[in-house]
Amino acid sequence: MLNLRDTLAQQRQQGLYRQRQAVSKRDGSHIIVEGKSYINFASNDYLGLANDARLIAAFKEGADRYGVGSGAAQLTTGYSSAHQALEERIADFLGRPRALLFGSGYMANLGVITALLSRNSTILLDRRSHASLLDAALLSRAKLKRYHTQELASLHQRLNTTPSSGLIISDSVFSMDGDIAPLPTLIVLSKEQQLPVLIDDAHGFGVLGKNGRGCLEHLAVSNNDVEIYVGTLGKACGTSGAFVCGSEALIETIIQKARSFIYTTAAPPAIAHATLCSIDIIEKESWRRAHITELITRFRQGAAQLGLSLTNSDTSIQAVLIGNNDAAIAASEYLKSQGLYVSAIRPPTVPKNTARLRITLCSHHQENDVDQLLSALESWQT
Repeated sequence: MLNLRDTLAQQRQQGLYRQRQAVSKRDGSHIIVEGKSYINFASNDYLGLANDARLIAAFKEGADRYGVGSGAAQLTTGYSSAHQALEERIADFLGRPRALLFGSGYMANLGVITALLSRNSTILLDRRSHASLLDAALLSRAKLKRYHTQELASLHQRLNTTPSSGLIISDSVFSMDGDIAPLPTLIVLSKEQQLPVLIDDAHGFGVLGKNGRGCLEHLAVSNNDVEIYVGTLGKACGTSGAFVCGSEALIETIIQKARSFIYTTAAPPAIAHATLCSIDIIEKESWRRAHITELITRFRQGAAQLGLSLTNSDTSIQAVLIGNNDAAIAASEYLKSQGLYVSAIRPPTVPKNTARLRITLCSHHQENDVDQLLSALESWQT
């Protein structure tokens, strides 16, 4: 028999127990939970598009045109003209030959990596990359070599031989620390080891780069140097789903072999229709990204004055390092008592003794929201 009660009790004792809280309303930077309003600093809706009136109107139009559900997997009758239009729009926006939609970023990473690799392949994976990348690497049965970002320059020296096939895989923006992966160094390693690069730009697409094209544009990295680009639609786009971009041969291979693509019902076409509107807004309204940059500067300057321990991040993700699990939970609860919703992140999401407050700054936040957060952090310290 499974000893579930003892397992759950242990989770509580270690300060690792997790609970959901139902949000009854979202209104700009505010959410309502159990009847109380909070300024939400725990959202990935970076550009504030999830409640944008234009997206809502586009979603309703899509539902009127295509219905609610897709009704089938993409390889039967679930692939609609809305999905096709979005794939073509994303590929054009990113300057890639093809794009392919998935139901979620998790399923995209599982599908792509397991479709391309086998037990004879080698994966070089940053230790801080998202759980979906690690799970995909394990499921692929490839030889897995994990590295720390700071070890990357010398990683090639620790490889016995040049692998015959495989991938170098990393997040673009590390989701718990907020810093950006050293893509130029990854590309050098890619050429030395003759391994393609896969980048998961979940927290960069739409948010980074002059035109919102993500980490590659932000770092002035050529598309030709990153063969496989994965992005999500559930963050900056404000909708749901994910995509992979690459060559014609890559996309066709994934269509043929990716089990998480083949054996699942396609996402609702109304979401794809609404996301077309998202891409237009990302491309045209650069002020959203500029405003986030201003908020990041304001927060980091204020946090430095308070002596808070922050990760080295210039992105929307700002982490206040605390260490102890219970202390991180207590800090999160204190901020909630001040009308601020900030998540406490604990192991195994982050390494032991690095529990933290994970703050996300979005374009719908105002300067006074950041000031209120800093004031609450100051009173929490005392």
